[in-house]
Amino acid sequence: MSTLEIRDLQVSVKLPDGELKPILAGVNLTVRSGETHAIMGPNGSGKSTLAYSLAGHPKYEVTGGTVTLDGEDVLAMTVDERARAGLFLAMQYPVEVPGVSVANFLRTAKTAIDGEAPKIRTWGKELKGAMERLHMDPAFAQRNVNEGFSGGEKKRHEIVQMELLKPKMAILDETDSGLDVDALRVVSEGVNRVRDTGDTGLLLITHYTRILRYVKPEFVHVFVAGRIVEEGGPELAEKLEEEGYERYLTGAGPASA
Repeated sequence: MSTLEIRDLQVSVKLPDGELKPILAGVNLTVRSGETHAIMGPNGSGKSTLAYSLAGHPKYEVTGGTVTLDGEDVLAMTVDERARAGLFLAMQYPVEVPGVSVANFLRTAKTAIDGEAPKIRTWGKELKGAMERLHMDPAFAQRNVNEGFSGGEKKRHEIVQMELLKPKMAILDETDSGLDVDALRVVSEGVNRVRDTGDTGLLLITHYTRILRYVKPEFVHVFVAGRIVEEGGPELAEKLEEEGYERYLTGAGPASA
């Protein structure tokens, strides 16, 4: 059982002129293995800032609060140390990595996390199986990471990574964006396979409830102006679908991401 503890997290973004603009205004959240937490909120509320701050993006500066994973100080870790410790980020806009094949990228990542390289024969079968479950042509394993991939293929590849790397905590930043109905179903099935192992906690960041019809969260958190303003169960997501975020935005102050 692993636990991600976020306490009074305050984060600012570095502007081009060097000024710091506050984004997160004291976030408190606890995620445990096997739990699915949905973070929902309007554009510019700071949801993606939370995701990238946890992953260690240099654009964001933590100005207060703590983040621990199984008692270890996440904020004291480098980006690669966070990944090896068990934090995983599925990005809203996955980047291309020219010159590095999917197969080599994933085997290198698995080696870094486990401390030893997986056996080539076994690893090849695992990679092929994961790609087929996500309805990806296994031939993509020999292509450069995300290069020439469609938006849906990039998102499927993110879930292939998650299935193979088996993180303690997975942060999915708007994984549903840009997916058609069929791709959304396939990606959601992959997320559920990881969740159903009971070994990974999920932090699912989204604007809409459509992915929540496939990936059922136990906890829903409404995120506005850099903080959580309401918490509840799946019924809260349904309420947001009906009513929107307007009632939270009155007097919420400026929002950014």
